[in-house]
Amino acid sequence: MTSRARKTRLAACLLAVSTTVALAGCATADPTSSGGEAAEGDAIIVGSFAFPESEILGEIYAQALEAEGFEVSTKFNIGPRQQTIPALQDGSINLIPEYNGNLLAYYDTAYEERTTEDVDAALPDAVGADDLQVLDSAEAEDKDAYVVTKKTAEDNDLEEIGDLKALEPFSLASNPQFGELGYGIPGLRDVYGVGVEAGQVTFVPYEDFGGPDTVQALVDGTVQVADIYTTSPAIKAEDLVVLEDPENMISAQNVIPLLSKDIYTDKLAEVLNGISAKLTTDDLIELRDRVEGDEKASAATAAEEWLTEAGLLDK
Repeated sequence: MTSRARKTRLAACLLAVSTTVALAGCATADPTSSGGEAAEGDAIIVGSFAFPESEILGEIYAQALEAEGFEVSTKFNIGPRQQTIPALQDGSINLIPEYNGNLLAYYDTAYEERTTEDVDAALPDAVGADDLQVLDSAEAEDKDAYVVTKKTAEDNDLEEIGDLKALEPFSLASNPQFGELGYGIPGLRDVYGVGVEAGQVTFVPYEDFGGPDTVQALVDGTVQVADIYTTSPAIKAEDLVVLEDPENMISAQNVIPLLSKDIYTDKLAEVLNGISAKLTTDDLIELRDRVEGDEKASAATAAEEWLTEAGLLDK
């Protein structure tokens, strides 16, 4: 964490008796508590979901804004959207890194938009109902993907999901819900014509949602295809191949800032849009690997060093 960040958050906690925003930044604050007034002016309370990648992104937002003179505090590891959206509504937080496809699905479970452009275009009206708004989305995505080993891809000329027809019969590892999801087994059949005949695709459920057990099953040949998230460090570590999805069966899941309308300023938008313009999926993979891998770097350290390398933060 930058020295500016440490000093700002320490000062915030010391002044907690006189300002609600400062209270939100204290280490003793309950990250899941509701209530509290929305911050005004340049005061920003950055939240995150309860997983490492979201906390890293929250740190990136917080440190970049802090460096530009905003008063910033954080409430990380809040929980799912059923908690983060109400927190944005009641002012417990007023900014959070989101994922555009899943955010749209929260407001419209029957949404049909799939590309980044279409999902982004639908979001302003969807979130506007809660007096929220989004800014520019990043190229960086964290979404489900059909993944194979490099050897399997090369031996069978696999580049796209539809090419899996050449691999039939094969086994596919994923979370238990994948057997019923529109971009899971039904989508393979209906969108890409894979597994149309019975027995051509054997579904092998794993409970770790693309985690170590799923990756190991793919690498050791227990299965030939696996559903692994695009920012998993295993994709690079194990030299895996993400199959392209030309039909956009899997909705875009770009990182996007979601904020309360009452904190919007042109300056805030410039800072956050600057982050989105630089952040890539490869960056997310690298950041996750630093925090979740052997290095065990803190989210704050990884965020600070990424911002510096991206030219968005002066040391």
